[in-house]
Amino acid sequence: MAGFLGEYEATIDAKGRFLLPGGLKKQMPEGTTTMVISRGFEKCLLLYPQKSWETIEEKIKKLNEFNPKVSQFRTLFVGGASYVELDSAGRILLPPSLREYAGLGKDILLASDIDKIKIWDSGKYKKLFEDFSSDAFASLASDVTAGINF
Repeated sequence: MAGFLGEYEATIDAKGRFLLPGGLKKQMPEGTTTMVISRGFEKCLLLYPQKSWETIEEKIKKLNEFNPKVSQFRTLFVGGASYVELDSAGRILLPPSLREYAGLGKDILLASDIDKIKIWDSGKYKKLFEDFSSDAFASLASDVTAGINF
């Protein structure tokens, strides 16, 4: 899998489901029906294809569980994680506790993040960009890409 690209709008229905946009469905690894959803660090949700999650899970298993910070991280990140299935109509049911954590309203935005998809409340996602100047973006890019040639 090359990685996910793009931003996609979706709507959560009365039962807490949303239709996975066709553009993202095409980017999913062949035969993917099971995914894992978890809390993100930015008050959004993270949606992983099962194979991507398994890679992360293996790395988390190697962390020292006797370290209090590791224990806290595992509780926050893995504790709320859930398997979700694409139904026959291509919808995903979002667990209520995770919808509440991310403050998701009816309108959501699915933002690609290479090996996963971030699920944001649409208004919060748009505000993120409104509050971030082009100078701040350039500075951030410089900080995180120092020493990398593109």
